[in-house]
Amino acid sequence: MVFDSGIGGTSVLEHIQSLVPNAEYSYVMDNALLPYGLQSEQTIQARLACLVKRAEQFPNSVDLIVIACNTASTHALATTREITDIPIVGVVPAIKPAALNSQNKHIALLATPATSNNAYTNLLIKEYAKDCKVDLHHSTRLVSLAEQLYWEEVVDLDLLNRELALIDIDDQVDSIVLGCTHFPILKTHLSAYYGCGVQLIDSGAAIAKRVRFLLSDIIEPVSDANKKPLQFYATAPTKLTCKSQINLKAITLNC
Repeated sequence: MVFDSGIGGTSVLEHIQSLVPNAEYSYVMDNALLPYGLQSEQTIQARLACLVKRAEQFPNSVDLIVIACNTASTHALATTREITDIPIVGVVPAIKPAALNSQNKHIALLATPATSNNAYTNLLIKEYAKDCKVDLHHSTRLVSLAEQLYWEEVVDLDLLNRELALIDIDDQVDSIVLGCTHFPILKTHLSAYYGCGVQLIDSGAAIAKRVRFLLSDIIEPVSDANKKPLQFYATAPTKLTCKSQINLKAITLNC
Protein backbone atom coordinates (compact mmCIF):
# COMPACT_ATOMS: atom_id res chain seq x y z
CA MET A 1 0.00 0.00 0.00
CA VAL A 2 1.28 3.45 -0.95
CA PHE A 3 0.08 6.49 0.99
CA ASP A 4 0.25 10.25 0.55
CA SER A 5 -1.84 13.29 1.42
CA GLY A 6 -2.67 13.67 -2.26
CA ILE A 7 -1.63 12.33 -5.63
CA GLY A 8 2.08 13.08 -5.17
CA GLY A 9 2.89 9.56 -4.02
CA THR A 10 2.07 8.25 -7.48
CA SER A 11 5.50 9.55 -8.52
CA VAL A 12 6.97 7.01 -6.07
CA LEU A 13 4.41 4.35 -6.97
CA GLU A 14 5.51 4.43 -10.62
CA HIS A 15 9.09 3.62 -9.63
CA ILE A 16 7.92 0.79 -7.37
CA GLN A 17 5.63 -0.73 -10.00
CA SER A 18 8.45 -0.74 -12.53
CA LEU A 19 10.72 -2.73 -10.18
CA VAL A 20 8.02 -4.87 -8.54
CA PRO A 21 5.43 -5.44 -11.28
CA ASN A 22 3.92 -8.56 -9.74
CA ALA A 23 2.64 -6.97 -6.54
CA GLU A 24 -0.95 -5.97 -5.85
CA TYR A 25 -1.14 -2.25 -5.07
CA SER A 26 -3.48 0.05 -3.19
CA TYR A 27 -3.02 3.81 -3.27
CA VAL A 28 -4.51 5.77 -0.37
CA MET A 29 -4.60 9.56 -0.22
CA ASP A 30 -5.72 11.65 2.72
CA ASN A 31 -6.83 14.51 0.50
CA ALA A 32 -9.27 15.71 3.17
CA LEU A 33 -6.19 17.26 4.82
CA LEU A 34 -4.23 18.12 1.67
CA PRO A 35 -1.56 19.44 1.84
CA TYR A 36 0.13 17.83 4.83
CA GLY A 37 2.70 20.60 4.67
CA LEU A 38 0.21 22.86 6.45
CA GLN A 39 -0.75 20.32 9.15
CA SER A 40 0.70 19.97 12.64
CA GLU A 41 2.92 17.08 13.64
CA GLN A 42 0.26 15.83 16.07
CA THR A 43 -2.43 15.85 13.37
CA ILE A 44 -0.24 13.92 10.93
CA GLN A 45 0.67 11.34 13.55
CA ALA A 46 -3.02 10.82 14.38
CA ARG A 47 -3.97 10.42 10.73
CA LEU A 48 -1.21 7.87 10.15
CA ALA A 49 -2.36 5.91 13.21
CA CYS A 50 -5.89 5.82 11.77
CA LEU A 51 -4.57 4.77 8.40
CA VAL A 52 -2.72 1.80 9.86
CA LYS A 53 -5.89 0.63 11.60
CA ARG A 54 -7.79 0.82 8.31
CA ALA A 55 -5.00 -0.95 6.43
CA GLU A 56 -5.17 -3.83 8.89
CA GLN A 57 -8.87 -4.16 8.00
CA PHE A 58 -8.41 -4.24 4.20
CA PRO A 59 -9.92 -7.35 2.55
CA ASN A 60 -6.48 -8.45 1.34
CA SER A 61 -3.65 -8.35 3.84
CA VAL A 62 -1.17 -5.50 3.49
CA ASP A 63 2.44 -6.75 3.36
CA LEU A 64 4.09 -3.35 3.26
CA ILE A 65 3.15 0.32 3.69
CA VAL A 66 5.04 3.03 1.83
CA ILE A 67 4.53 6.49 3.30
CA ALA A 68 5.20 8.29 0.02
CA CYS A 69 5.11 11.72 1.63
CA ASN A 70 8.18 13.53 2.92
CA THR A 71 6.20 15.53 5.47
CA ALA A 72 4.41 12.49 6.88
CA SER A 73 7.64 10.51 6.97
CA THR A 74 9.66 13.16 8.78
CA HIS A 75 6.84 13.79 11.27
CA ALA A 76 5.30 10.38 11.89
CA LEU A 77 7.36 7.48 10.56
CA ALA A 78 8.84 6.49 13.92
CA THR A 79 5.58 6.75 15.87
CA THR A 80 3.65 4.86 13.20
CA ARG A 81 6.10 1.98 13.19
CA GLU A 82 5.52 1.57 16.92
CA ILE A 83 1.82 0.69 16.51
CA THR A 84 1.92 -1.98 13.81
CA ASP A 85 3.76 -5.11 12.73
CA ILE A 86 3.36 -4.17 9.06
CA PRO A 87 6.75 -3.05 7.70
CA ILE A 88 6.77 0.64 6.77
CA VAL A 89 9.04 2.42 4.31
CA GLY A 90 9.26 6.19 4.52
CA VAL A 91 10.47 8.89 2.15
CA VAL A 92 13.00 11.52 3.14
CA PRO A 93 14.54 14.35 1.09
CA ALA A 94 17.40 13.15 -1.15
CA ILE A 95 19.99 15.39 0.51
CA LYS A 96 22.80 12.83 0.33
CA PRO A 97 22.78 12.16 -3.45
CA ALA A 98 22.29 15.86 -4.17
CA ALA A 99 25.33 16.77 -2.09
CA LEU A 100 27.43 14.03 -3.69
CA ASN A 101 26.46 15.06 -7.22
CA SER A 102 26.81 18.81 -6.79
CA GLN A 103 29.81 20.29 -8.59
CA ASN A 104 29.31 23.77 -7.13
CA LYS A 105 28.68 22.40 -3.63
CA HIS A 106 25.60 24.58 -3.56
CA ILE A 107 22.27 22.76 -3.41
CA ALA A 108 18.68 23.69 -2.65
CA LEU A 109 15.88 21.82 -0.94
CA LEU A 110 12.46 22.55 -2.39
CA ALA A 111 9.78 21.08 -0.14
CA THR A 112 6.66 21.94 1.85
CA PRO A 113 7.05 24.20 4.92
CA ALA A 114 6.71 21.27 7.32
CA THR A 115 9.51 19.35 5.63
CA SER A 116 11.93 22.21 5.05
CA ASN A 117 11.57 23.37 8.68
CA ASN A 118 11.70 19.88 10.19
CA ALA A 119 14.40 18.89 12.68
CA TYR A 120 14.98 15.58 10.89
CA THR A 121 15.62 17.42 7.62
CA ASN A 122 18.21 19.57 9.38
CA LEU A 123 19.90 16.42 10.69
CA LEU A 124 20.11 15.05 7.14
CA ILE A 125 21.77 18.27 6.02
CA LYS A 126 24.27 18.24 8.88
CA GLU A 127 25.15 14.60 8.26
CA TYR A 128 25.29 14.41 4.47
CA ALA A 129 25.85 17.96 3.22
CA LYS A 130 28.55 19.27 5.51
CA ASP A 131 30.61 20.49 2.57
CA CYS A 132 27.70 22.17 0.79
CA LYS A 133 25.78 25.37 1.06
CA VAL A 134 22.16 24.28 1.41
CA ASP A 135 19.34 26.72 0.69
CA LEU A 136 15.90 25.85 2.06
CA HIS A 137 12.81 26.76 0.04
CA HIS A 138 9.19 25.77 0.46
CA SER A 139 5.93 25.94 -1.45
CA THR A 140 2.42 24.59 -1.04
CA ARG A 141 1.21 26.20 -4.27
CA LEU A 142 3.38 23.76 -6.23
CA VAL A 143 1.44 20.95 -4.56
CA SER A 144 -1.81 22.38 -5.91
CA LEU A 145 -0.30 22.80 -9.36
CA ALA A 146 0.92 19.19 -9.36
CA GLU A 147 -2.57 18.04 -8.41
CA GLN A 148 -3.99 20.09 -11.27
CA LEU A 149 -1.54 18.61 -13.76
CA TYR A 150 -2.21 15.04 -12.64
CA TRP A 151 -5.98 15.20 -12.69
CA GLU A 152 -6.56 17.58 -15.59
CA GLU A 153 -3.38 16.97 -17.63
CA VAL A 154 -2.90 20.73 -17.93
CA VAL A 155 -1.22 23.25 -15.66
CA ASP A 156 -1.42 27.01 -15.33
CA LEU A 157 2.04 27.92 -16.64
CA ASP A 158 1.74 31.58 -15.71
CA LEU A 159 0.96 30.67 -12.11
CA LEU A 160 3.72 28.06 -12.07
CA ASN A 161 6.34 30.47 -13.40
CA ARG A 162 5.26 33.18 -10.95
CA GLU A 163 5.58 30.74 -8.06
CA LEU A 164 9.05 29.63 -9.17
CA ALA A 165 10.09 33.27 -9.50
CA LEU A 166 8.91 33.93 -5.94
CA ILE A 167 10.80 30.88 -4.67
CA ASP A 168 13.88 32.45 -6.29
CA ILE A 169 16.46 29.67 -6.17
CA ASP A 170 20.03 30.99 -6.45
CA ASP A 171 21.63 30.78 -9.90
CA GLN A 172 24.67 29.05 -8.37
CA VAL A 173 22.61 26.06 -7.25
CA ASP A 174 23.28 23.05 -9.47
CA SER A 175 21.21 20.42 -7.63
CA ILE A 176 17.64 20.86 -6.41
CA VAL A 177 16.19 18.27 -4.04
CA LEU A 178 12.51 17.74 -4.78
CA GLY A 179 11.54 17.22 -1.16
CA CYS A 180 7.84 16.68 -1.80
CA THR A 181 6.58 13.71 -3.80
CA HIS A 182 4.19 16.01 -5.65
CA PHE A 183 7.03 17.92 -7.25
CA PRO A 184 8.32 15.18 -9.63
CA ILE A 185 4.92 15.37 -11.33
CA LEU A 186 6.04 18.84 -12.43
CA LYS A 187 9.55 17.69 -13.36
CA THR A 188 9.27 18.44 -17.08
CA HIS A 189 8.14 21.99 -16.34
CA LEU A 190 10.72 22.47 -13.60
CA SER A 191 13.49 21.28 -15.91
CA ALA A 192 12.37 23.73 -18.58
CA TYR A 193 12.42 26.59 -16.05
CA TYR A 194 15.77 25.83 -14.38
CA GLY A 195 17.62 24.54 -17.45
CA CYS A 196 19.79 21.54 -18.18
CA GLY A 197 22.57 22.72 -15.86
CA VAL A 198 20.48 21.98 -12.77
CA GLN A 199 19.83 18.46 -11.55
CA LEU A 200 16.41 17.69 -10.07
CA ILE A 201 16.78 14.88 -7.53
CA ASP A 202 14.05 12.90 -5.74
CA SER A 203 13.87 9.68 -3.72
CA GLY A 204 11.55 7.62 -5.94
CA ALA A 205 14.11 5.23 -7.41
CA ALA A 206 15.81 4.61 -4.04
CA ILE A 207 12.50 3.87 -2.35
CA ALA A 208 11.58 1.41 -5.11
CA LYS A 209 14.84 -0.49 -4.58
CA ARG A 210 14.14 -0.70 -0.86
CA VAL A 211 10.62 -2.01 -1.48
CA ARG A 212 11.90 -4.64 -3.93
CA PHE A 213 14.40 -5.84 -1.32
CA LEU A 214 11.77 -6.09 1.43
CA LEU A 215 9.26 -7.91 -0.79
CA SER A 216 11.74 -10.23 -2.50
CA ASP A 217 10.71 -13.23 -0.38
CA ILE A 218 6.97 -12.49 -0.53
CA ILE A 219 5.98 -11.61 -4.08
CA GLU A 220 5.55 -14.52 -6.47
CA PRO A 221 5.23 -14.24 -10.26
CA VAL A 222 1.70 -13.84 -11.60
CA SER A 223 0.40 -13.62 -15.13
CA ASP A 224 -1.04 -10.42 -16.53
CA ALA A 225 -4.43 -12.14 -16.62
CA ASN A 226 -4.34 -12.69 -12.86
CA LYS A 227 -3.03 -9.27 -11.87
CA LYS A 228 -5.51 -7.11 -9.99
CA PRO A 229 -5.95 -3.45 -10.94
CA LEU A 230 -4.57 -0.66 -8.81
CA GLN A 231 -7.06 0.31 -6.10
CA PHE A 232 -7.41 4.04 -5.35
CA TYR A 233 -8.81 5.30 -2.04
CA ALA A 234 -9.45 8.90 -0.98
CA THR A 235 -10.68 10.54 2.21
CA ALA A 236 -12.48 13.35 0.32
CA PRO A 237 -14.06 13.77 -3.12
CA THR A 238 -11.78 14.88 -5.90
CA LYS A 239 -12.43 16.33 -9.32
CA LEU A 240 -11.96 13.63 -11.93
CA THR A 241 -11.51 14.80 -15.50
CA CYS A 242 -8.98 13.11 -17.74
CA LYS A 243 -8.34 10.53 -15.01
CA SER A 244 -11.98 9.46 -14.80
CA GLN A 245 -10.98 5.89 -15.62
CA ILE A 246 -9.58 5.57 -12.10
CA ASN A 247 -11.82 3.62 -9.76
CA LEU A 248 -11.65 5.97 -6.75
CA LYS A 249 -13.20 4.64 -3.54
CA ALA A 250 -14.08 6.57 -0.41
CA ILE A 251 -12.27 5.78 2.81
CA THR A 252 -12.90 7.32 6.24
CA LEU A 253 -10.23 8.02 8.84
CA ASN A 254 -12.05 8.60 12.12
CA CYS A 255 -9.53 10.59 14.08
